[in-house]
Amino acid sequence: MSDLLIEKTSGWRGTRDIWIEAAYRALVESGIDAVKVMPLAERLGLSRTSFYGHFADREDLLNALITLWQSKNTGNLLRRSEAYAETITEAILNIFDLWLMPEKFDSRLEFAMRNWAHTDTRLAAMLHEADRIRIEALQAMFERFGFSPDHANIRANTVYQTQIGYISMMKDGPAEPLEPRLKRMPYYAEIFSGLPVTETERARFLARHPLGG
Repeated sequence: MSDLLIEKTSGWRGTRDIWIEAAYRALVESGIDAVKVMPLAERLGLSRTSFYGHFADREDLLNALITLWQSKNTGNLLRRSEAYAETITEAILNIFDLWLMPEKFDSRLEFAMRNWAHTDTRLAAMLHEADRIRIEALQAMFERFGFSPDHANIRANTVYQTQIGYISMMKDGPAEPLEPRLKRMPYYAEIFSGLPVTETERARFLARHPLGG
């Protein structure tokens, strides 16, 4: 999400997107208990009345956060799993693009949603369904390249669970330098597929993620 840069004019009541962005920031920084109307209003320098000009209630705002998460993380993963690739290793590297592009797959949001789900049974069910849909998409990707359903399912679970575990491990630790992570990713693709990544595939992947770019 972009920085909160708000230019206010007399009588300005904000926008729905501004409230959602403020709620997003509160969620990823402090958890779901921080997503409350008055603290958000104070953060934005807006009134409580302004909030109700865009949302029916707090639950309406929470649903907007859920929709954001579904659209960004699940939606983009499904689309990326169907992206053109000549080999399974290239397809896996297409998926790895998501882990490096927070505008496509937001790891901070993913972690926050999983924490929130611990205290919200409805969201927990939605998270379980999202996991199922994502893994099925990855399985279909492997099957597209000739893997049997059983093998494709195990490989899909391995790809997915490795990244979800990585997100959990890195949340409170220091940010991992990009260069060593990038260099490891083609090896992960080889391990997940059982096939070597070609030099051309490696070069194309690294070109999409230039260091300092």
